[in-house]
Amino acid sequence: MRNSTLSAAVALSLFLSGCMVGPDHVRPEIATGDSFLRDEVATASASPATTIAAGTEVAFWQRFEDPLLTRLVEDALRANHDLRIGLARLDQARALSRQSRYDLAPTVTAEARASESRSSLDQAPGLSRDERDIESHSAAAVLSWEIDLYGRVRRGVQAQRAESDAAEADLAALQVSVVAELAQSYFELRGRQTQLAVARSNADNQKGSLDLVSVQYEAGRGTELDTARAGAQWQSTLARIPALEAEVAANMHRIAVLTGRTPEALVAELESSQALPVLQDPVAAGAPAELLRRRPDIAAAEHRLEAATARIGVATADLFPRFTLGGLIGSQAIDSNDLFSRDSETRLVALGVDWSFLDVGRVRTHRRLRVRRRRTPGALPADRAACAGGNRDCTRALPACAQRTHAPGSGSRRKCPRRRAGAPEV
Repeated sequence: MRNSTLSAAVALSLFLSGCMVGPDHVRPEIATGDSFLRDEVATASASPATTIAAGTEVAFWQRFEDPLLTRLVEDALRANHDLRIGLARLDQARALSRQSRYDLAPTVTAEARASESRSSLDQAPGLSRDERDIESHSAAAVLSWEIDLYGRVRRGVQAQRAESDAAEADLAALQVSVVAELAQSYFELRGRQTQLAVARSNADNQKGSLDLVSVQYEAGRGTELDTARAGAQWQSTLARIPALEAEVAANMHRIAVLTGRTPEALVAELESSQALPVLQDPVAAGAPAELLRRRPDIAAAEHRLEAATARIGVATADLFPRFTLGGLIGSQAIDSNDLFSRDSETRLVALGVDWSFLDVGRVRTHRRLRVRRRRTPGALPADRAACAGGNRDCTRALPACAQRTHAPGSGSRRKCPRRRAGAPEV
């Protein structure tokens, strides 16, 4: 009778374990533009001739067809110190997520014990000294399982899984930011190197012009004003060269640090001037709403909102009783030779209830705190701020991209700004 009652209670608990208290995560609706303000922008983004597969955007730097740029980006993705930190955080979040899933299953442990004790004469009157010595040997397998009747454990698993997804999105956003910064530094380096070469060439030409004007002035065919003007122009050009050289060195050092090297490691490789990389084909960026869905910073904010919502369910479940199923099967004997014999068998099955209804005020305060953290200054405002900022970036960058692409005489070699996850334009 007792076994049937306990079995019925366990079956009822398992049947009811499908319910979960607390709010379910609903993706917030953020107003985004599904179209552009100008028809030519929409036409440019939807042109079949410029359609690019979604996977291509991940490795956008390869579209510049610059082997050195591609190798530097690959080095940065492999050795950048910030990315290593982000990867370590992702590994930690995934480990916590895996650990939380184990709470859904029973915990099974094994234990063994051997002891020898002696009772005093007052504890065991009438017994001899040897008879008061007691030996005990035991071994057992112990099971403990929280019956997730109100979804406390499952909400915790949801929260940890969302945190893991957020850490993964953070790493993706950091990768985009590092690659964008490296590409921008590389483009600036090639541009400054070109400007430096032009400045040095102009300085040489202006020095020759100054020498010619000076000879003419000494021959009585020029004026002192012509000589002064030529000298001032030459000096002005010379004054620009050190600033350009400093910018070239700064960009080379920045690229080396982004790839996980010392600042001077790539000077010999990057000091030779090359042509500025260009984008061969215009990019079909799509509508702002499509870009927002691909931004990893917005995905991270949404995952953190989901985690905050799940934690409200964890706090809500604390208002209800917590049921725990325990079991033990083993052997206990005075003599170790009798261990695991038929008559030394021990077993236990128990259903425990833990309910903090006497401390309901503390539990309700904790739940209200979770709700407020989700609303402000927490996950929901952060998610809306990320969407609003991304919407602003997209609506600002896409029209500029289309205008550059279709400007008179631009052809297909004009570069469009690319901005993802708060990264600088490249």
